[in-house]
Amino acid sequence: MDAHAVNIDNRERVSVTEVTDIESFNEEIIYLVLKNGGLVIRGEDLHIQKLDLDEGKVLITGAIGSAVYTERKDRQEKGFLRKILK
Repeated sequence: MDAHAVNIDNRERVSVTEVTDIESFNEEIIYLVLKNGGLVIRGEDLHIQKLDLDEGKVLITGAIGSAVYTERKDRQEKGFLRKILK
């Protein structure tokens, strides 16, 4: 199992490693796909400041309300960003 890190700074910035995709996002909720599951970030005025899928890193800013892990989704469909970037 690959290790990942979630760092939340003062409920204003969250950085996550081992990110493979972003399934969907808006200013209130961001669905991240990790190598071993998912992570849902909820809050207000959320923005993806930096995204590097090659390195598996994302930086999100805004008023962070929660970060909740989800079960791994073994689906064939790809995430939102992968669809539009292909």
